[in-house]
Amino acid sequence: MDLLVLLLLCTAPLIRGYRSGLVIDSCDDMQLHHSGLSPQTAPSPFTVTTEHKRYRHGEDVKVELQGPVSTPFTGFLLEAIEGGSETPVGSFAIPAGAAKLLTCSQRPNSAVSHTSGFNSSYIQVTWRSEPSGDIKAVQFRASFVQNSTTFWVNVTSPVLTFANARVARSAGALTGSGSTDPAPLVKSAASISSAECGVTKVCFSQPSNCDPAVSASCYFMSAMMLPGDTAACYQMTGPYEGYIAFGFSADQSMGNDDIYVCGMNSSGHVGVQHMYSTGRTTPQARLLGNVYNVTTSLQNGVISCSFTTTNIISIQGTSGFNQSYYLLFAHGPTSNGQIQKHTGDFVSANKMDISTPVVVSQDALPDIVKAHGALMLIAWMTTGTLGMMVARYLKKMAKEPRMCNKDLWFVVHVGVMCLTVAATIIAFILAFSHAKNWSGGAHPVLGCLVMILSFFQPIGALLRCGPQHHLRYLFNSSHFLNAVIIKSLAVAAIFTGLGRIDSSDGWLMKVMGGFLAWEALFIIMLEIHDSKFKHTDSTVDLESAIVNVDGLLIGLFFLGNLCFLVALLVGIGER
Repeated sequence: MDLLVLLLLCTAPLIRGYRSGLVIDSCDDMQLHHSGLSPQTAPSPFTVTTEHKRYRHGEDVKVELQGPVSTPFTGFLLEAIEGGSETPVGSFAIPAGAAKLLTCSQRPNSAVSHTSGFNSSYIQVTWRSEPSGDIKAVQFRASFVQNSTTFWVNVTSPVLTFANARVARSAGALTGSGSTDPAPLVKSAASISSAECGVTKVCFSQPSNCDPAVSASCYFMSAMMLPGDTAACYQMTGPYEGYIAFGFSADQSMGNDDIYVCGMNSSGHVGVQHMYSTGRTTPQARLLGNVYNVTTSLQNGVISCSFTTTNIISIQGTSGFNQSYYLLFAHGPTSNGQIQKHTGDFVSANKMDISTPVVVSQDALPDIVKAHGALMLIAWMTTGTLGMMVARYLKKMAKEPRMCNKDLWFVVHVGVMCLTVAATIIAFILAFSHAKNWSGGAHPVLGCLVMILSFFQPIGALLRCGPQHHLRYLFNSSHFLNAVIIKSLAVAAIFTGLGRIDSSDGWLMKVMGGFLAWEALFIIMLEIHDSKFKHTDSTVDLESAIVNVDGLLIGLFFLGNLCFLVALLVGIGER
């Protein structure tokens, strides 16, 4: 036994690293003088990269040290040197607790090293160039320690050239503690696409199957497991309001969700946050953890984030990449870097495992929401339109036989408009009973305005003055104007509502556009027809001819109207 111990001591080289990161004696040549070993001669698996190829006076530059997820490094030393010189230049700022600043060549904060217990495949630091002086090209060099016997020295970055012009710092303001508010690398939104969805990655989007590389209105996220199944690459993109977010959940409701947020932070940069939702309140911030290769973009009204992480998905009762979860996606505004209540969201129809590539489908639209949409369509694109057309164009229709001692046109007008208001009230109640809260966005605002004005329209009609009253014109004008406003708001509400549930090809929106154009066409035709006879002497035969033509046009209009209505109702039913 003693012989075995002696053999081990003789054959196992001993390296006693500086676990605290105080490797100042290595500043000059980056060698590990205390090891007694030689560095590796094979290419280093670890790299040093920068976010820019050029820099200016006083500008911050992000520097990334990284390696394969399966091969973390336990120690490192990083410096910036001027080309052709061994003297360090500039100064560093570091994430709190992740690394340690060193003084090399009597220059404070001119190098960065690991802290005790460091073990990671990625770290990002910020280097700030000198505020003045004729500095030339700069190159970053690093030494990496993989384990007690394996290390590399003088691993260099691409050369960073000097541009002789002063600009505002791009990477964020330094804090008093020497940490930074990170400004991620920029990545074009067009680089996120639906390519390879269902082949190498899980994809989830609204509208369903949309491609963010083609459509700027596409909300999209993807998840792809990397080789070894120890890390996942996530992407998300969508129209910019303030933030977009996706989460993993055990159910289809908010609460107990592992969430990643891509949004505008307090310093005006787009960044990634890790959060956890406990209910219908603002999610709690989590440590970002081992997240690297973070890239962001805010271009042309589209916000995007991509990153890789070894953080396992973790919610109460379940954890791990290879478990099944519901996917949640939400978007909304931010205020001073804090996310606000989302204005829109969608949920996967079934649980999925991100290690199994698939195109995730959205949860089917609840029947109560379908009923809400159907009632509003019928109310304001069919019955409401019929009531308004009858009142405007068919007042001169035959007054016999009368119904309830009223002209026939008036009875029809009142009947269909009461039906319209009733359908609006029912649709309004259905929407709020489903949401149980303010859902956000323009749609509920428009819907509430339609409901309020619709409610008061018949009340105003009941309180109208007599036909011969000298102020009757005020009622006629206000009643007509309010009807036009309600109609306009209702059409806008329908468009915004359909936009929430439409497919990637925009079929519902296109049919609704044709629906509106059909109505506008016949209103124009009716106005032109009536205006031709407005200033001519009226006779019984002439009035009869006008009414007959108007009635024919309205009848033809409603044939097309019913076709568009049925098409939209079928489309909503299939969602």
